[in-house]
Amino acid sequence: MTAAVHDAACGNVDPFRRRLLNGLANSIGERGYRATTVADIVRHARTSKRTFYDQFSSKEQCFLELLRADTERLADDIRTAVDPEADWHHQIRQAVEAYVHHIEARPAITLSWIRELPSLGAAARPVQRHGLQLLTNLLIDLSGSAGFQRAGLAPLTPPLAVILLGGLRELTALAVEDGRDVREIVEPAVDASVALLGPRQ
Repeated sequence: MTAAVHDAACGNVDPFRRRLLNGLANSIGERGYRATTVADIVRHARTSKRTFYDQFSSKEQCFLELLRADTERLADDIRTAVDPEADWHHQIRQAVEAYVHHIEARPAITLSWIRELPSLGAAARPVQRHGLQLLTNLLIDLSGSAGFQRAGLAPLTPPLAVILLGGLRELTALAVEDGRDVREIVEPAVDASVALLGPRQ
């Protein structure tokens, strides 16, 4: 299944721009980011190269916008799935399940986010930092919810949130690269999250 750009993440994006972002997402699912050309993007978007260059200066710029939108959608999906009043163990499972559901719907996009984005060097840094900040803040907020407070648990610190995200991303990348069912990561991800979010000295 290929990814579609989340309307809420894109705001009032020009319909042609949205079509091109979806075209890139579809091509990544079909061919991968590196093999994708602007011709592939416009073919999936059913538009022209002229329209593409009216919206984006390059494939790279389109890719960066797609990944920013996808990360924002991921954060929205997780936040929506978690009941802040639930027991903290249950909240962790809700968050992991939402994460895995998102990945299952767009594994090629996720893999390109983890593996291809860093290869773009300095151009990728703002998108990488935005995504990291968005998701670490989300984890910190979720771990400060009523369910965690009732258990007497302190919210995650920013360094621990980064460690949790980094491990989860690598576990995800390995599963996608190996062609395994992404759902295999649910239990290890829950166990690791419980260990990091549970009682700490």
